[in-house]
Amino acid sequence: MTRRVRWGILGAGNIAKTFVADLLAQGLEVAAVGSRDAAKAAAFAAQFSIPASHGSYEDLVADPHVDVVYIATPQTLHAEQALLAIGAGKPVLVEKSFTSTAAEAERVVAAARAKGVFAMEAMWTRFLPTADAIGDALERGAIGELVSFTSSHFQNLDVSPRSRHGDPSLGGGVMADLGVYGISMASQLLGPATSILVDGEASDLGVDLAASVLMRHGAGRSSATLTRMDAPGSNRAAIVGTDGWIDIDAVFYASTSFTVYDGGRPQRELLRFDRPQHVGRGMQFQALEVERCLHAGELESPRMPLDESVAIMAVLDEVRASITAQAASL
Repeated sequence: MTRRVRWGILGAGNIAKTFVADLLAQGLEVAAVGSRDAAKAAAFAAQFSIPASHGSYEDLVADPHVDVVYIATPQTLHAEQALLAIGAGKPVLVEKSFTSTAAEAERVVAAARAKGVFAMEAMWTRFLPTADAIGDALERGAIGELVSFTSSHFQNLDVSPRSRHGDPSLGGGVMADLGVYGISMASQLLGPATSILVDGEASDLGVDLAASVLMRHGAGRSSATLTRMDAPGSNRAAIVGTDGWIDIDAVFYASTSFTVYDGGRPQRELLRFDRPQHVGRGMQFQALEVERCLHAGELESPRMPLDESVAIMAVLDEVRASITAQAASL
């Protein structure tokens, strides 16, 4: 693919608006939007001056002017819609969390590989300039061998049964929306989890509201992910090595600042990285990676491998199952 990549947006909610605004500000092309509500799709297209709108997802993925599909619906629909796009031969970027379960993720990955179609989870934080700068510091050995990663992600959200966050039919739950950031970053830095210890809380409908997740990652490495969606918090993180550590400022998974310290007594500040300046939230960087992969003929991104997305979903499955079991025993 040598010409400009044309995006199709599947879903017309708030996250889709943020994504499209960032793409357009970056100069990327959005060709069409699709929704089950034709009027909603048309209004979305008018808001962003998108050439085409569709009143069904089937029509969107069949649009010959769409080269790649971004799925921006609730997690419970991700697998079905990713399979729809893949079946139409369209590369797909699936909003995090990748699917509802690891089994669904495996189905999507198997279909993409069988069809020879690109697929990627939209873990946008991995592609930000802040993430690149942290990666550069780690590659230079600024803090020695990695030992641990800790993150705190708290938000005071509407968790009522009628809200998206509190409704199990819409994929509600803290792990799918908030906790996945810490779990994914721990996986990226330390490798797959080898054991998991969980404590948490669930709503009366069985939706996970809070979780404390301790994981071992092999080679003596460990991570701690603390998250809840009914209270505010600091939303910071730290990466610890044998020779120092990195304090990541709030909000740790977004475009933010960080400080690298050595392990001396007293500690010395080795590097201060200020919050990068770019347009929007920063969702365009993952889109740029998708376009790079498509131009290079790559079927998945080495920065967000499909097998890792499946493994992360398996962790979320285990965490939620543990919280559900704890709640049932009370």
